[in-house]
Amino acid sequence: MSDKSIINWELHQKVNGKKSKIDKEFKNFNHMPNQKWHKYVSFIKSGVRILGYAFIPFNLVAATIILIFSEIIGIIEELV
Repeated sequence: MSDKSIINWELHQKVNGKKSKIDKEFKNFNHMPNQKWHKYVSFIKSGVRILGYAFIPFNLVAATIILIFSEIIGIIEELV
């Protein structure tokens, strides 16, 4: 970036065949999770957690099972 006459350095690098920082970062977008499904699974997980906490005063075993199930949903949430 020593040439002050170049206004758009990244465009200059593309024209000259060099990869810019944006090109390197854009490849990582292919590995991004699907935000829409991540949101849906997160809402489902939250609903299951609320249900699990609601069961605590009535049936501790059922509440434990439901809360463990919500943690499994949380793992799935990170994979979508």
